Amino acid sequence: MIVSNRGWRQRQGSPAISFSLLALSMLIGVPALLTVRLLHPALILPMLSIVLFVGAAVAVLAARSLHAERDSKRVTLWDIAGAFTLMGCAAAIFSEPDHVAQFFEQLAERDRVKD
Repeated sequence: MIVSNRGWRQRQGSPAISFSLLALSMLIGVPALLTVRLLHPALILPMLSIVLFVGAAVAVLAARSLHAERDSKRVTLWDIAGAFTLMGCAAAIFSEPDHVAQFFEQLAERDRVKD
């Protein structure tokens, strides 16, 4: 069994970094699933890009606070932050800004009608 192996814990890195990777995965996964389930399909990519940029910022803050290595052969929080940034840029490039502008115009009109 892998867990009973003494060297396993030494090879896996610190528990704080492992926990932060799990927490970061949940931080991105839950809002991404909610975005897909609750928003209009035209707004999914813009919102997903925002979620990914926020996730990248959280990953950078976690990497700075945990003093994660920058030049490691394993995947670090810095790598995760870079991947989230790259995916956020791709989602922003492929999204249609007209749909977002139209969404906010509809919200403004709805607020004017209520008043």
